Amino acid sequence: MRKILFSILGLIIVIALPFVFWFLQEKENLQVAIIDKTVPSETYREHHGLTWLLNHMGYLKNDDSAYEASKDYYGFKPDERNESYKLSEVPEDFGETDMIYLADTYGVYEEDLAWQTAGQEAKEAPSLVYGGLEMAEWQSIQNQVDNGGSDLVVEFNTLASPTSIEVRDAAADYLGIQPTGWSGRKFNELDKQQDEVPPWVISRFEETGDRWNFAGSGFVLANDLSGEILVLSEQEGLIGPDGIQLDFTEAGQEFFSMEDSPEFTYWFDINEAEESSILANYDWDLSEKGKSLLVENGIPASFPAIVHQQKSAADTFYFAGDFVDIAEVPSFYQFAGFAKVRSWLSFESLSGESGFFWKTYAPMMKKILQNSAASKTAAAAPELAKDEGIAFPARVNGQDFQVFENGEWKDFTVKGVNMGMAKPGTFPGEAAISREEYDRWFEQIGEMNANAIRVYTLHPPAFYQALKAYNEQADQPLYVYHGVWIDEEPLVEKLDAFDPEITERFQTDIKTLIDVVHGSAEVEPRPGHAAGTYDADISPYVIGWIAGIEWDPSMVDQMVNTYPDLGDFKGKHVYTEGANAMENWIAQQLDMLASYEMDQYQSMRPLSFTNWVTTDNLEQPSEPSEKEDIAEIDPNHIKLAGQTENVGMFASYHIYPYYPDFLNLEEKYTEFIDHRGEKNNYAGYLKDLNDSHEMPILVAEFGVPASRGKTHENPSGWNQGFISEKQQGEIAQHLYEDILHEGMLGGLVFTWQDEWFKRTWNTMDYDNPDQRPFWSNAQTNEQQFGILSFDRHKVKVNGVDDWEAGETLYEKNEGAMQSIEMDHDERYLYIKTTFDESRRDWWNQQQFHLYFNIRDGQGIPVDIGTDATFKADFHLQINGKDSARLLVAGDYDSFYYDYAERLKMIPESKEDISTVFHPIRLALSKEITRPDTGEVLPFSSYETGVLQFGIADPESEDYDSLNDYFYSEDTGVLEIRIPWMLLNAKDPSQKEFAGDFWKDGLESSMSADRIAVAATLTDQDKIVDAFAGEEPAAYTWEPWELPETTERLKQSYYILQEFFGKVE
Repeated sequence: MRKILFSILGLIIVIALPFVFWFLQEKENLQVAIIDKTVPSETYREHHGLTWLLNHMGYLKNDDSAYEASKDYYGFKPDERNESYKLSEVPEDFGETDMIYLADTYGVYEEDLAWQTAGQEAKEAPSLVYGGLEMAEWQSIQNQVDNGGSDLVVEFNTLASPTSIEVRDAAADYLGIQPTGWSGRKFNELDKQQDEVPPWVISRFEETGDRWNFAGSGFVLANDLSGEILVLSEQEGLIGPDGIQLDFTEAGQEFFSMEDSPEFTYWFDINEAEESSILANYDWDLSEKGKSLLVENGIPASFPAIVHQQKSAADTFYFAGDFVDIAEVPSFYQFAGFAKVRSWLSFESLSGESGFFWKTYAPMMKKILQNSAASKTAAAAPELAKDEGIAFPARVNGQDFQVFENGEWKDFTVKGVNMGMAKPGTFPGEAAISREEYDRWFEQIGEMNANAIRVYTLHPPAFYQALKAYNEQADQPLYVYHGVWIDEEPLVEKLDAFDPEITERFQTDIKTLIDVVHGSAEVEPRPGHAAGTYDADISPYVIGWIAGIEWDPSMVDQMVNTYPDLGDFKGKHVYTEGANAMENWIAQQLDMLASYEMDQYQSMRPLSFTNWVTTDNLEQPSEPSEKEDIAEIDPNHIKLAGQTENVGMFASYHIYPYYPDFLNLEEKYTEFIDHRGEKNNYAGYLKDLNDSHEMPILVAEFGVPASRGKTHENPSGWNQGFISEKQQGEIAQHLYEDILHEGMLGGLVFTWQDEWFKRTWNTMDYDNPDQRPFWSNAQTNEQQFGILSFDRHKVKVNGVDDWEAGETLYEKNEGAMQSIEMDHDERYLYIKTTFDESRRDWWNQQQFHLYFNIRDGQGIPVDIGTDATFKADFHLQINGKDSARLLVAGDYDSFYYDYAERLKMIPESKEDISTVFHPIRLALSKEITRPDTGEVLPFSSYETGVLQFGIADPESEDYDSLNDYFYSEDTGVLEIRIPWMLLNAKDPSQKEFAGDFWKDGLESSMSADRIAVAATLTDQDKIVDAFAGEEPAAYTWEPWELPETTERLKQSYYILQEFFGKVE
């Protein structure tokens, strides 16, 4: 008897222990906002599995109470007893929510309500009572993720009907998916007599005239956009017995510690996503016949099941299936390990639909909830140094820069990037960069091993929110040097910074920016400036103010003449010694800045102002341009007093290796031997500049553009343009090494992103200035200083016949040339010519000629091998891989008109220019005289119409961004890309091209409805093949309002990433 009692007692203890352990385990607050609009009955089927898991795992709401499936959600709340319902609306502000879970927004239809009479006939069309995700609701959710740091889980049926396409597209883009419109489910019995397949599926299928004669198991696929229904039945041999299940990717296996799942039997949707964001794909048991049927209908056989995105301080997950859907959950949850035990006992043959929930969904959510709970506590604000109640995050200590981290001062070598305000399709003043873009960029900049960002002016609130969120979770924060912009136009117009209106506007902007970085500003909209509510305090990460712009030397010189006896300035925090008028004015602004920040926020940080080589404190007798050495702003004349001495001052210079001209002329620079034992004009200038300064120097801008067009040359080849992406990175590394070796604080690469709105002196008269942001001009180097590209590279130029679009202009079966196709994107016009398999060796002995006509009825008549003639504005001739040139008709040559006719800087042609082709050139320098020697340096230019052979596919290891054409003898494919400006495009987005220079000047413009094309193949000037006719083929394209773009990190990014990783 005693043994029986002990056995019973032991059994009771064993049974009780899991309950005891559950009550003893530590509980944790995790506020999850559940949104479920599909609750037609009080079963709460679409979310009660989640509330059960939250309770079982020990998560409590912020009020320390457990979750209740009947109460703790937003959406439709039925009252079956009273046959009524209430709506709990999605809030505008989610407050202290840690996670948002969008379970289902399909909604409730009148026919589905629990109190509808059983067997009641459905109306002709379902009557929606409540459902769909509204745009305002989605914006509230996105705002909470972006600004509140809440994680987000979104399930299938959230983005489908009745949610609008506009909301679907916005949410899908944010979640990193591209919906195809298709969704599906496996049914064990397709026979309509079995009532398993929804009636709407059958009726929609039979609307096409086909009869529903299916039986047995199978998948039903429905297209939410087109209304199509596709059936894959096992009976017809289209599918196997294993259905569909999850196959976790490498990233998914690492994240969830799972490889696959049981069969998934609920609804799923079919999307596309970037491979890097996919944690699991669906693995479909399909026959070859079934796969073929999918291909015929444009449906992928493999598609994402789980897509993960990182949003700075938050994570988003898209579940492409009804994962949380489960008919029943246990009535108790206070049992430690129950979910694990239940997963062990879930055999597919026995557990059916619930197997997926217990074996896959529950452990996945456990991991996601654990991560959310671990990251929900916001990082504490960094500790700051203090002096008499004034806090500061950084200081200048002698010739070093230091930041205050973990209670101590640490030396700080600046290795960072500048970031402008523009992206394609916008001007900077539109402040159009989104929170998502800032989030992504900060991650990439951090991964580049940079530690600092410099901005020139006020950015939109998203910048400050994203930076704060990034820094709160990053191992190494991104510090900020914040500029204070001043409008240059009034300065140039009035030539006096002391003008009351100018000074008042500038000081107002200073105060606004101080309020902004402290998260305490409401900035009203004004044209050309960012605005909004600024509530993110990033002041602990702002380690320096850099006031002003590249000052106009004529303005500085005029101020010196206007105020010769102004004397010095003595402020509370800043004063001058021996200052000129401009230095005096700058000191006054810095003093006001320091006073305002210390008075309002008891805070300060190192001070500086923007300077550049043109207004440095060095005399350059070899400089040909008087304007480039007429004025001086010497930082040595500006001093600090009182508490600002604790943070110090540093000089900030923009320094490039190719301009002004004295850098390439002055022998003490061109012959300077650097630490490598090599000639280095850049290092020579840096040494001179550093020797002339008492305070340390930050090189606030340096770098070269990865552009096709070129503007200035450097003796070492560090040119302003015609630099590849790889060279861009190598040169930036070289310049940065010089900066450090000459004892400077470090440098900020110019710049992070390409800036399509920019102009440069030798192309600015040849385009439409109002339309620059809408296309990418490969010839304008100023647009391509970025290490982040937006160019799509629609055609990869790799000799592979892989075009997905384009227009076939010519096609024939005889001769060497088989076809010509053309396509375009925002940067290039693409041409593909295919050659007969037996004639692919033409490349070694014959010449390819391509002719273009822009001006209908005008151009140079050329022989195209027929009785007809073709009038060409441009002639492309290719003679193997070593010789290719694009030529322009002499009377359509913008360079010739500009410098021969208009400016008289080059000789006029002795030929009839309407009958000859000219090389396409860009100016590099007008005639200049070196003042210290009297040497005259003639006008110079270079031929930019020369094309470079090689692969231009960014995904190829042989990629060179300067390559223009490639031919593969293996495939017989010749691919060419021509920058729009080489064809005299002023704005290809609106089909605007240069007009008649000789009549209307450089401003001339015309609309080109098409580009006519002819091609010949010659052997020793004899035409052996041709594509032409009496009516030559022409390429047309649709105008575009906003450009399509693809972000891509250039080769230079990875070079700097590796290099910065080695810099302490």
